[in-house]
Amino acid sequence: MDNRRDFIKKSAASSAGIVIGATAFSAKNYANIIGANDRIHVAIIGVNGRGNSMAGTFAKQKNTEVSCICDVDSRAIPKAMKSVAKAGQESTPKSEKDCRKVMEDKSIDAIYIATPDHWHAPLTIMGCQAGKHVYVEKPVSHNPREGELAIEAARKYNRVVQMGATRRSAPVLTQGIQKLHEGIIGRVYLAKTWYTNNRKPNFFKAGQVPEWLDYELWQGPAPRAPYLDGLIHYNWHWKWEYGTGEALNNGTHEVDVARWGLGVDFPTRVTSVGGRYHYKDDWQTPDTQIVTMDFPGRVSLMWESRSSNGRQIEGRDRGIIFYGDKGSLDTGGDSYKVYDNDGKLLDEVKSLIVEGPLEGRNTASPSLGMDSLHVADFLDAIRKSRRPNCDVEIGYKSVVSMLLGNISWRVGRDLKIDPKNGHILDDKEAQKLWGRTYEKGWEPKV
Repeated sequence: MDNRRDFIKKSAASSAGIVIGATAFSAKNYANIIGANDRIHVAIIGVNGRGNSMAGTFAKQKNTEVSCICDVDSRAIPKAMKSVAKAGQESTPKSEKDCRKVMEDKSIDAIYIATPDHWHAPLTIMGCQAGKHVYVEKPVSHNPREGELAIEAARKYNRVVQMGATRRSAPVLTQGIQKLHEGIIGRVYLAKTWYTNNRKPNFFKAGQVPEWLDYELWQGPAPRAPYLDGLIHYNWHWKWEYGTGEALNNGTHEVDVARWGLGVDFPTRVTSVGGRYHYKDDWQTPDTQIVTMDFPGRVSLMWESRSSNGRQIEGRDRGIIFYGDKGSLDTGGDSYKVYDNDGKLLDEVKSLIVEGPLEGRNTASPSLGMDSLHVADFLDAIRKSRRPNCDVEIGYKSVVSMLLGNISWRVGRDLKIDPKNGHILDDKEAQKLWGRTYEKGWEPKV
């Protein structure tokens, strides 16, 4: 065990510029992870859900200040202000409704984005153009073309852009992935990933825009559509105009780890089956979906989702299994197990991160500790002018595979893919979904 802990400390220090103690640690220690000199001023954009929690996570980091809270929902801003204060930040952030004004503020060094998916890439591009570093939640883009533009913007303006795939900064998982690459289960040829939940039906109906919401700004780059009750703030995930379905909402996390472990980039073939099977309601995206991808070198990746049937797989509601010719490796968060080909457990390495409960819920988040490590890596990358653990290009390669899965499902057939760049081959109908139509004046440009 001592050797493992030594490895974890060394790998964390080299990959994220941090050192983790040999024993479990809590949120109180996170403020001391980075010992840099320059204060980084951050704007948090989108704080109704995850952004509220992450505002506190950023505020806890050493030599970092949450200087602005931005949201189109006026009710959300005071809650995020409280989260920042609770995290121990003495100064009070400015409040702003319009993200474009945040871009004009030269005192802001970096932005954090937790908006709906259709805003992710446009805001990332805007941030880079305004000279700001960007931490954007997954998925990095609503469609493949936007992701390409986000990479172009990061490189053109020489900005640090981190996608919120927090497992990329998990020290024990990093150790497990390294062991995979070293051959702990032989040649790895398949990764199976999954996600299950018990989501209820959703119905949308025409309604009046509430006084607390700037619906025009909420739509932003998306073509204008009438306001619908029940759409905001979560169920936009299930409409193609704004969301990317469960595939990108949750599948991105596991598929990113799977692609990392397999050591692959773009697939050669993508297939998806499924549908809205459990309920008859207003979802446009599938509640039951299987996406499979073939990669060069006789390697495959599979993702299974059941949004409305929560029966677990292998005793977990989400996870990843790598299969090799000498055994298998299971993971999901910052831990892993190794089995032989008969299913006998050979080794188990548990996380050193103390996970805390989500505020207002009774369950524990598998990512709370990893959030702080991933944010610390982002800030360290800014200070050291290096690429972060989940650089935009790394994130995009995982995201585009799942976006291709959605495109395959929407056109109802296999897609042949160019493994050099992920582009769709010989299918004009599918190629039309590579990008999207934007509201006039909102088209992202680099």
